[in-house]
Amino acid sequence: MSILTPLLLRGLTGPARQLLVPRAQVHSKPPREQLGTMDITIGLTSCFLCFLLPAGWVLSHLENYKKRE
Repeated sequence: MSILTPLLLRGLTGPARQLLVPRAQVHSKPPREQLGTMDITIGLTSCFLCFLLPAGWVLSHLENYKKRE
């Protein structure tokens, strides 16, 4: 590496270092109402059906997909 390389890199990244990025103002509060057992059951069941069921189907039929027809 040349002696000028750090100077060139500093010149290229100098303007980017001076940019100010605003911080997000995130405030958390307690929930207005608690989730019931039925709400949690419906949410977990829908996640299972949408994500895990198709992946399980593919994994269980992986040998069929490997065969050439």
